[in-house]
Amino acid sequence: MSKMSFVIGAGLGYVLGTRAGRGQYEKLKKASTSAWQSKPVQGIVHKADETVGDLARNQGSKLTDQVASVVKEKINTVGKKDQKQTYPPQAY
Repeated sequence: MSKMSFVIGAGLGYVLGTRAGRGQYEKLKKASTSAWQSKPVQGIVHKADETVGDLARNQGSKLTDQVASVVKEKINTVGKKDQKQTYPPQAY
């Protein structure tokens, strides 16, 4: 039954959409473009873009520092383990 109701809903949406026609689509497109290009919306977009950029730069440097710290720690740990062993290993 759910497939049938989906098909009926899709068909009904298609029919109503085609009756509205291209004119309604163009009106909706024009209104959305106008809203997107308005100064208040573009101001918010610009502020969000700056905020995301700043956050990415700050978090990127923190991440780089953390990775460098972990790599240094691993290098030091591996070096200490290698000092305990004798190379080449002695045969028994």
